[in-house]
Amino acid sequence: MNTVFIADDELIIRQGLKCIIDWSALGFEVIGEAANGEDALQFITKYNPDMVMLDIRMPKLTGLDVVKQAREQGYKGKVIILSGFTDFKYAQSAIRYGVEYYLTKPIDEDELFNTVKEIKKLLLDEAQKKEEMEEYRSKARNMILQDILNNNIPSTVDFQNLNLQADVYQVVIYEKYSHHASKMTYRFSDLLKVTNTDNSSYENITLDDNEILILKGPFTIKKFEEFLEHYDREQKPQTNSPLDSLFITYGRIVSDIEDIHISYQEALRLLQRRFFCEHKQHTIGYSELPDLTQSDMYSLNNDILQDYCEQLIGYIQAAKRNQVAETLNELEHKLYYSSNTIERIKLFLTDLYLSIKEKISHLYHNANIPFPGNAEIINLIGEKYYLYEIILFFTEQFEMIMRAIGNPSSDGVMDDIIHYIEHNYMDNIKLETIAPLFGYNSSYLGKIFNKKVGMGFNMFVDQVRISRSKELLTDTDLKVYEISEKVGYRNVDYFHTKFKKYVNQSPAEFRKIHQKK
Repeated sequence: MNTVFIADDELIIRQGLKCIIDWSALGFEVIGEAANGEDALQFITKYNPDMVMLDIRMPKLTGLDVVKQAREQGYKGKVIILSGFTDFKYAQSAIRYGVEYYLTKPIDEDELFNTVKEIKKLLLDEAQKKEEMEEYRSKARNMILQDILNNNIPSTVDFQNLNLQADVYQVVIYEKYSHHASKMTYRFSDLLKVTNTDNSSYENITLDDNEILILKGPFTIKKFEEFLEHYDREQKPQTNSPLDSLFITYGRIVSDIEDIHISYQEALRLLQRRFFCEHKQHTIGYSELPDLTQSDMYSLNNDILQDYCEQLIGYIQAAKRNQVAETLNELEHKLYYSSNTIERIKLFLTDLYLSIKEKISHLYHNANIPFPGNAEIINLIGEKYYLYEIILFFTEQFEMIMRAIGNPSSDGVMDDIIHYIEHNYMDNIKLETIAPLFGYNSSYLGKIFNKKVGMGFNMFVDQVRISRSKELLTDTDLKVYEISEKVGYRNVDYFHTKFKKYVNQSPAEFRKIHQKK
């Protein structure tokens, strides 16, 4: 619905103009009226109606003065001048101010109807042209952004005019976190909590089905860093939080528009390596990209497969759960630095499991081990989205085999768990991830751990970490935040809190006293 404004110093004329034709049928709504030129000018510049009808003779400002000043302030709507005078001089002045419609009083109903109908057609044509132009500009802008991301920047692009110039840039890619979700419930750009008038803060583009943000300027990038810090403190998103539905990768910060493609390629590689993410990991940055310059040494082959097959079968037969766990952890690390594709890695793991199954079945043919069928194994591993899911499947299967061919002791298992903690404390070690490795659910393992060791699982892990941190504080010159990372605390403030809780001193105080000694 287009808008119309009426200004005339005679009330009866204003009322008549509102009733003389059916404005609604013509697609207009009368949104205001005025009895003098000053009020008319104020209303026009504030509300920007699509069409105005102005009496040429009004108090304070004439209709022509109103048009002149409104045009000077940027008003571009349609204007109909109403006058009881037929002097051509008024028409000449009106034309100079872009007035194309000049009606004399008394107003003829048919003439007004045809004039408004003509204006309506013009407004529709202009709206369509504007929409087409905006669509064209949007497509052109998207093409330029694609060229920037793909390092194919045309030399003729005026970045300043397109509002693409900034001091720094960073590329972020996001997609839905759950592969089973039909769509994303949030757009990450909405979570940045920054205004983006005229694309001043970021550019948003969809490329190869990936949702991509190009963050622009230090303020926007700082907001993104604050978002990441908040996520790190939380460790994982709360249920029903916006981040719970998103997976985010990001490349490095660059200072030149010609280097944006570097940040984009890093974010894209991380997205392609999502297979290696941890459980409930929602963000991953460029610093976690492996250096694959020596990747050939990790190229998978049959010798590596047979080596792991023999190791794991030996540990399974001896019920050495900690060695099984450490071997799987080593394999997971080696696969992370492999130069092979995800599909090749899945095939390797499928062959490894089937080889172990075949040899165990041959060695213990009377044990009636409930192995899954080969086709089921191939489908199960092939359909997994993450490496940790496959490693967990291996762990559960190997525990099932050990229970089927022997009688494990809970004391022996507890020794293995403690051994595992003491050698893996620097990782993101949790009861929920440890329990399946040794054939327990987390609730039951927590109870027997407390009973056997005399303290809770988390407290034991903390004490191992704090003990190691004390050695590093005394024997090395590493900075406190470096020691925090080495002993498994991602947040240095959290490390300070834990250290003071168990030692009654800050790390700096402890170092000062014991390094002197």
